[in-house]
Amino acid sequence: MTTSWYAVHTQTHAEAKALENLLRQGYRAYLPRCRTWVSHARRRQIALRPLFPRYLFAAVDEPGMRWRPILSTFGVSDLVRAGDRPAAVPAEVVEAIRGREEEGAFNGLDPRRTLQPGELVRITTGAFGDMVGRLVELNDNDRVIVLLDLLGRSVRAQLAGNIIEAA
Repeated sequence: MTTSWYAVHTQTHAEAKALENLLRQGYRAYLPRCRTWVSHARRRQIALRPLFPRYLFAAVDEPGMRWRPILSTFGVSDLVRAGDRPAAVPAEVVEAIRGREEEGAFNGLDPRRTLQPGELVRITTGAFGDMVGRLVELNDNDRVIVLLDLLGRSVRAQLAGNIIEAA
């Protein structure tokens, strides 16, 4: 049995709806996701977001299974095509993405992972919320030291590492 994977272009913010409806129709479908911090109403929380906004993958497994019904699925806008036919995505690519997702390679939870001392950072919440400072040090116990300009003086502030992001 040969499996053909296709990239499905979804309607705006309808990836989960398209995934659910494709699964309901008997297709194998995969929506790569990543965990990320989201700020809303002065609160930060972890959210699961699509890795490729407006895209997911659908597999056609059986020889009698057709790709055209995918086009009329709620939440689906179109298939990525090469001419008139949908462009197949190699199964190795889909499996590689799935493996990297399971390893957590796409998660953006630790902003300190990409920051280096000397870079400008923005504080997202707390008493220093929305202030910009220079990162001085990354501590092992999830703390950072940031140099802030307060009242014309440079002040060192020790903060939680999850409340800073690149400025």
